[in-house]
Amino acid sequence: MATWYLGKIRFQKEDEAGSLKTINEAYLVDAMSYTEAEARMFEVVASNTPDFQLTNLSKMKISEVFFEENNAETWFKAKVQYITFDEKSQKEKKVPHIMLINANDPREAYDLLKKNLGSLNDYQITDINITAILEIFPYEPENDILKKGNFRPVAEVLAEQTGTV
Repeated sequence: MATWYLGKIRFQKEDEAGSLKTINEAYLVDAMSYTEAEARMFEVVASNTPDFQLTNLSKMKISEVFFEENNAETWFKAKVQYITFDEKSQKEKKVPHIMLINANDPREAYDLLKKNLGSLNDYQITDINITAILEIFPYEPENDILKKGNFRPVAEVLAEQTGTV
């Protein structure tokens, strides 16, 4: 299961009148830790925005991210409650899940979400809200940051230092 981190950045941009305007943007990255999430944020954002500050980095509990090939750039956060039956208490139990989907408007997000969830009748879509997320960066093994560095196992480094290699 993916671990998603929401990173918020702030930078200054000059408008048409020549005055500086503060811009805030949010991005979502899939990473293994806060350190990797921060490194990935700097890697993907620095190519477009040279002088920025990472103002916030927080973990998001997201069950699923649906990327639709409809060129919609708006991301919606949906709360879906799966309904299960608890044998012990003989009652229905609702388990909430947060999902993201890109669409042009809330109605399209609802329809696409229903299509992706399939014909199961044991769920309810209770909320669909627009997010400030501009772009989502899933994990891609060929772009792994740890493989780009000069990383070696600690045992190998220690063996080299003691001369046992």
